[in-house]
Order: sequence, then structure tokens, then C-alpha cells
Amino acid sequence: MDVTTDVTAPVAKKVPSERTHHGDTFVDHYEWLRDKNDPEVIAYLEGQNAFTETHTAQLDGLRKDIFGEIKSRTQETDMSVPSRRGRYWYYARTEEGKQYAIRCRCPIADDDDWTPPEVTADEPLTGEEILLDANVEAEGHDFFSLGGLTVSDDGNWLAYSTDVIGDERYTLRFKDLRNGELLDDVIANTAGGAVWSADAKHVFYQTVDDAWRPDTVWRHDIGAGRDDVRVFHEPDERFWVGMGSTRSDKYLMIGVGSKITTEVYVLAADDPTGEFRSVAPRVDGVEYSVEHAVIGGTDQFVIVHNDVRDGVKAENFAIDIAPVDDPTNRRELIAHDPERRIEDLDAFRDYLVLSYRRAALPKLAIADLRGVDGVPAPADFHEVEFREELCSAGLAANPEWATPKLRIGYGSFVDPTEVLDLDVATGDLTLLKRQPVLGGYDATDYVQTREWATAVDGTRIPLSIVRRKGVDETRPAPLLLYGYGSYETSIDPSFSVSRLSLLDRGVVFVLAHIRGGGEMGRYWYDNGKTLTKKNTFTDFVDAARHLVDAQWTTPQQMVAEGGSAGGLLMGAVANLAPELFNGVLASVPFVDALTSILDPSLPLTVIEWDEWGNPLHDPDVYAYMRSYSPYENVEAKPYPPILALTSLNDTRVLFTEAAKWVARLQELSTSDNPILLKTEMSAGHGGVSGRYKQWEEVAFELAWILQQTGAVSPPPPE
Repeated sequence: MDVTTDVTAPVAKKVPSERTHHGDTFVDHYEWLRDKNDPEVIAYLEGQNAFTETHTAQLDGLRKDIFGEIKSRTQETDMSVPSRRGRYWYYARTEEGKQYAIRCRCPIADDDDWTPPEVTADEPLTGEEILLDANVEAEGHDFFSLGGLTVSDDGNWLAYSTDVIGDERYTLRFKDLRNGELLDDVIANTAGGAVWSADAKHVFYQTVDDAWRPDTVWRHDIGAGRDDVRVFHEPDERFWVGMGSTRSDKYLMIGVGSKITTEVYVLAADDPTGEFRSVAPRVDGVEYSVEHAVIGGTDQFVIVHNDVRDGVKAENFAIDIAPVDDPTNRRELIAHDPERRIEDLDAFRDYLVLSYRRAALPKLAIADLRGVDGVPAPADFHEVEFREELCSAGLAANPEWATPKLRIGYGSFVDPTEVLDLDVATGDLTLLKRQPVLGGYDATDYVQTREWATAVDGTRIPLSIVRRKGVDETRPAPLLLYGYGSYETSIDPSFSVSRLSLLDRGVVFVLAHIRGGGEMGRYWYDNGKTLTKKNTFTDFVDAARHLVDAQWTTPQQMVAEGGSAGGLLMGAVANLAPELFNGVLASVPFVDALTSILDPSLPLTVIEWDEWGNPLHDPDVYAYMRSYSPYENVEAKPYPPILALTSLNDTRVLFTEAAKWVARLQELSTSDNPILLKTEMSAGHGGVSGRYKQWEEVAFELAWILQQTGAVSPPPPE
């Protein structure tokens, strides 16, 4: 319940703008909010910010408490576990009072030493060299983001890129690590990362087109000026371009991909001025990735793919190997399994590591090539076991191809993130570091469980649930239901310091693994995209109804949360079942989806047609999107309290979407529930930068959630 009912939201003027496609005309009264250079638009956003601040002012004390809790549980001066690459250990550390991490390295004393230096929070490692202090780089800027940081193979050069606006246009710079001097070479408007050639004389980077699509790879010769060589360009607007290298450092790679089709080009890293060659020509609907391995004493490309074999498409992916000098001569390494979604295969000198998921759970299996004569069989891959079945687990930083041990990351709802070394021969896991949680955290105070809801069509939807032990299970509890459900993204149970501020106040947290995500395999994704997208929304609603029916919670105690494409979910759910929730939190929400996907000039639109369909040219897709796009389907009904968060410089989901959506909701909602918009005026898609600012933002969100779930009551009006 909000206590500042005498405050009114700024009313956006209505300027009719007609949009007609396939015989359908939609009159949009708030399209004028698109122009962020219009002073009236800025005034409107600032007015909404003031309205939101006034309406949530009674939560200021709670926000301060939560910020203090996050801060008190966090070891502010800390250090990551060093990872070995070449002659150095690389790591990052933070210092109390500073917003950003400091990137460092120290020399390796013994080439045979693979045991990382002991992590110490208070003192730098012996021989420490600071590569980049982001706090220094961020001075004088309201926003700062590090796009990439790459050291050449010989350890002498650093390439790094920064964004101080939030629009993800990065400036690339180079540093001579032998003397600490910055070169005059400065490249603006890059896509973020950089890749070095083997001789450290050339660096490859990407630029973007007018629609923010990375489309071109350039080669920059260090110290040779700005006349860079264009080595690759992708004209098809459906495809993004990426640049990388194999872990062995033997090959440079250019990856070209749409949502459903990929192609990979390779070039020997010691021949940086040569021509990239395609491993396999692109075929519509076929995705593949490539890694280099030495198997049976020969150089092989390991190819993870979903191609057709013997008339059957490898929907959940299979793995082939092929000689690097004849990639067409492929043989099967791991066959397709409809119950197992293969996500990746990482190659090391002595190991192959298979990452996959089964029944919505992430898995790792490892083959030790030293114990295999020739090509490993599926039986040679042995699964790694973790303490908790519900967890996030996978390879961590393993930059060295010849590493004798594998670095693994693990965490769960109840287990703080751990960094472990795995001895493949023995199966022993050695704990290198557990995320420190100050204040006497005890994992046994919390319980995580898996439940299954049933969708309206009978599909079983996995739910991951965590609560504090002692929450009265005989009565409904405050509950936060989180969902995403797009792009085949899997959201696994992981630890969160800030979430403790909810759990310790009796809030139950639930992840709904809805269709459109990747938790249950490729079919789970395929049945939550394009012309089946509504399954994503109805799955979330059915999950919420299950939680009510199972007496986990009540509609008066439940808040829904999602961001970006998950914000689209929030908008659709608010239209479908507003009665189920006492709050909807939508971060950078993609709620004006149809307008955006109809406009090829906007960032990301054309490549998104594989995800949502092409409403510009297909009337069926247009009609389907028109039927669920949140903005167009806002109507006169009693909406729950809604908090929308956006950023002025977001290039992925424009601030316009949240601004228009809120204006329409405020116009049409028949309830007295506040519809709030908060715009960060100097941030991008990821929100504010700097850890303390981020904690403040998290505290703002959590305080609102606690109020709407009823876990805390607002103070009485003065």
C-alpha cells in the first residue's frame, strides 16, 4: 500500500501517430517520446523520476538498511583467484571505497608451478603490476564500462576498450606493458573486444553499423597509424560478427551468426595477414562452433553442430571432429541425444570438457586424452559431481591450453560462489576460494528445492525455489517470482548476497524456467519463440497459479520480476493476469516490441526477426505479435503496482519503450495502484556503473519488492 496518494504523475501529452501494416492501423499517442534530444521528452522523464521518488520516499530508511546489509556482507577489499597465462598470474582486486576493479598480474617464479598464489584480501601479491585501474579511467565520468582487456601472447602489450556513455560504443587503446606508456593509436566506436596475432604486431577488432550490429573486422598494425585493413565484412543484416581465437592460440576465428545460422572462418595465428577460410559454408538453420584440439596425435577441429545426419536433425546438438586441413572430412565424436542439450566442448592439450544440460540442470563431463588411445568414445567422458543438484556449474577461467588442472566455478542458491581446481586423473576437487559472505552466513539456514508446475497445455515447467529455513510452511509467504524465457538463455540457481535481504525477511524466491529459455533443451526454446512466443507468458502465469494453489503465497503477497526480454514477459503478464500479482518490476523492458521489430533502422531489429518473426513482411507474424505486444494491448483494467526501470543511453532496449508503456498504463489503468517509471539519465542497458551505485539501485528495487510482497510495511504517514 502506498501512502502518498495525493501526488499525481506527470501526464504525457497525446500526439496521434498512425502506424499501418497489413491492413491494420494502430494509433500511437506517445511515439513522440522517442526523441531523447527533445527537451520536452527529458522534462517528462525527469518529472516521472520525481514522481517515483516521491511515491517511494517512505522506503528511504529501508533502502538505507538494505544498502548497509549488502555492504556489511561484502568483503570490499578482495581479490580473485589468479589464472595463469604465459609467464604471469592474472587477477583482479577491489579496494574498500572504490567503485571499480583493478586488473593486475604478477610474474610466475617457476614454469612448473601451476598452483595459484594464495588469495589475500589485504596485501598485493609479490611483484604485482597494475594493468588497468578502472577507478582512474572512470574519473570525471558518471558512467564507466570496460569493454575488453586483452594481453598479447608475449605479455608485452595490452589492448583495452572503454565506454563512458552507456551506449556500448567503445574506444580502443593500447599500452606498452614494458614501460607503461600508452600509444597514440586510439580507435573510437568499436564493438568492445580485441584479439592479438601470435607475433603481437597486429590486433583485430570490430566495428558496428548504424543499427549497432557488429559487421566488420579490422586489422590494426601496432604503431603504424590509423590506416587499418578491413579483413572481413558481413553485409547481411541478419548476421552479427564476432572475433576470437582458439584456446591453443594456434588459430584466429571470425564467427558470423544469426539466431539460427552460423559460419566460422579460421586463420593461423602466425599468419595474421593471410586470408580467413570458412570451416563449413553457412546453411540456413544450421549452427556450429569450432575449437582446435590435438586428438590421436593430429590437429583436429572439434565442431559442435545441429546439422542433419542420416535424415535426423541434431536438434540438441552433436559433436564432430575433422582434420584442420580438411574440415569436410568429418566423423562423429558425440552423437545427438534428445534428452541432453550439448552447449559446448572445450579443448585443452590433455582434456576435452563437455558442457551440457539435462532435465534443466547444468552438467560437466571430462575426457582425459592422456588415458585414451586415439579418439575418445562417449564412455570416456566422466561427469563431475557437485554438492547440490540445483546449482550453477561450469568451466571458470582456463586461459592456458596446457593446464594440468581444470578451473571450475560452482554455486547455488545456498552456496556462495566457489572456484575449484579439478585433478582430472583423481577426480579430486580443491577449493581455491569461496565467495566471502561476512556477518556469519550459514548455508544451512536456507533451503532450496525443485518443483514442477503444469502449463495449460500439460507441459511441466521446472521451478527453482529458495527460502530461509523456519519460514512457516503452513501459511502463504511473501514471494518474488522471476522469469526471462528468451534467446535460449538458461537461468540457473546461483548465489546472491543482495537476495539475503529478501530471504531474511521471509520472502520466498522462485525462478520459473519457462519456455523460450534453454533449460530443457532446444525444443524448450523453439516452443517459446516466434509463433509460439505466447507459451512464455502463459507458462509464467501458470507457474504463478501453481504457487498460489500450492499455498506458497497469495496474489496479495506475490511480485513478478523480469528484465529486457524478461521485461516483455512482465508487460504481457500484466495484461494477461494483473490479478495474480501485487507488484510487477520490469527492468529495461522490451514492451514496445512490435514497433521496434517493424523498424529495420533500429538497433538489433533485423537480427531479431529469427527470434520474434518478421512482422514487416509476414502478416501472420504481425497479427501474432500485435496480439501480445504489451504496449498495444494495455487496456482499461485494474493493473497492479508497476515499477519500470530504464536507461537513457540504452542501445539494446530504447528508453522509449518503458516511457511509452508507462504513459499508456497511467492513462488507462482503472486501479489506484501507482505506475512508476525510473530512468537512469547517464547509463545503458546494464544500468548504473560502479558497485556502490549498483548496490544503491538494488536496494531501491528490493525495498519496493518488500513493500509490495507485504514482507515489510511502510511507515505511517507523518
